[in-house]
Amino acid sequence: MSEQTWIDALAADELPTDDVLGVAIDGHDIALYTVGGEVFATDNVCTHGHARLCDGFLDGHEIECPLHQGRFDVRDGKPTCEPASEPLRSYPVKVEGSRVLVRIG
Repeated sequence: MSEQTWIDALAADELPTDDVLGVAIDGHDIALYTVGGEVFATDNVCTHGHARLCDGFLDGHEIECPLHQGRFDVRDGKPTCEPASEPLRSYPVKVEGSRVLVRIG
């Protein structure tokens, strides 16, 4: 797969408003977030506790892990609160027409 390949993830109207949704994209477990009308994507598994972040709590641009309450910035995957210390992988996202596309490369 080319580094520039955009993968169709889902219809934009399937995304909850100001919340998180877990999706499988090309064999990857991805969390999609909507914050203030923008869409962001990271790995869906916490780097600290191996919990699914789509089961966590989204507060603004921060997702809180449901297992140990570590937090990450959904814009770039950086940890913002202990015990999380390793960043999440983040992915470019764009909305074209009615579809959400994610680049995984």
